[in-house]
Amino acid sequence: MPASRKASRTTRGTRQRHALVSAKKKTSTAKKNGKSTSRWSHHVMETSDAMDIEGDIFKKGNAQEIADSLKRSSERSKRRKGTPFQSAMSMLNFYINRAGRNLPKTRRNTLDQAKKRLREAFGRKP
Repeated sequence: MPASRKASRTTRGTRQRHALVSAKKKTSTAKKNGKSTSRWSHHVMETSDAMDIEGDIFKKGNAQEIADSLKRSSERSKRRKGTPFQSAMSMLNFYINRAGRNLPKTRRNTLDQAKKRLREAFGRKP
């Protein structure tokens, strides 16, 4: 066996070590608290400095309401790092990406329309 291959087997990359450590932490924390740890995206939404948003904003039926609410929230929020447009669009994309295949097509279409309306609300080209 070549030396380079043998060395790569014995040493793990930083990413792998990090994944193992965080997996151990999650299990011990979950056992102590009795809670599920599968809601990390919820934790990100609550604690990150992205911006403060209204509760259940993405569950509203109308694309215009979603866009208006995101615009209002992004302009008022003190917890954002980028421009209001960047923060609002990233929050919408984050929700869409985390929902993945579990998002029904009708809901996905509504959220895509909300992205278009959000661009229009900020005076951006579609």
